[in-house]
Amino acid sequence: MLSELVASQARQVANTTITRRQNALALFQAYAEKALAAGAPPKGLEQMFAATLQISPSMWSQIKSSRPIGDKLARQIEQHHGKPAGWLDEARESGVVAPSERAFLDLALKAWRATNSVGRKALREQMRLAAAARTSE
Repeated sequence: MLSELVASQARQVANTTITRRQNALALFQAYAEKALAAGAPPKGLEQMFAATLQISPSMWSQIKSSRPIGDKLARQIEQHHGKPAGWLDEARESGVVAPSERAFLDLALKAWRATNSVGRKALREQMRLAAAARTSE
């Protein structure tokens, strides 16, 4: 019973960490699109975004890759971007496809088209297993 509670709390923390990172990246994407549309050069956008959050560019780089966003920093990010408290913690579907996601989708489509029905069935099963393993963590 206790081990199930601990495991459940660990999943919740992991999910919050992932959700906060995804939402912070979505904020950056929106910021970058707006800045580029206004004529800002692409170079330096990440540093400018970090400045709007009142954090160092190094910290922003760490957040993008692996650093968890704690409660205090989450509220700071929300405040500086006009979002209500808790906004960063809410899972949402992103309409934006990241370049790495686009590359994966392109590769998956190429693999799908290059094989026969047996290969497609195997690809589908691999994806199902990967998705199932992710949700059971």
